[in-house]
Amino acid sequence: AGIYVGSMIKDRLRGRTRPAFRYKDYGSMATIGRSRAVADLGFVRLSGFMAWLAWLFIHLIFLIGFRNKLSVLLNWMYAYFAYKGGARIIVGSRSPAGSRETMARAEKVAAS
Repeated sequence: AGIYVGSMIKDRLRGRTRPAFRYKDYGSMATIGRSRAVADLGFVRLSGFMAWLAWLFIHLIFLIGFRNKLSVLLNWMYAYFAYKGGARIIVGSRSPAGSRETMARAEKVAAS
């Protein structure tokens, strides 16, 4: 979409017109646990282990370059077999006063 908009702006500045943008929906996928996922690809819906394999395969296909694909695959394999956890999301926060105190301490350390 970004490439299209950039070329559209250039063409409009030159007095040309372009065909309308067309969005291609590839579907939705999400991992929901170890070896489990859900996928709605439009033409097929998957869940469980098969959806997880599809998620792995499709994500690797969309990566650019063989070395990137191999690196990501090896990292995923290590994390899977070593039972390493993935990214964690932090939700909630401390009170605003606690945040201000932490920021003040960090600024003091950075200044020294």
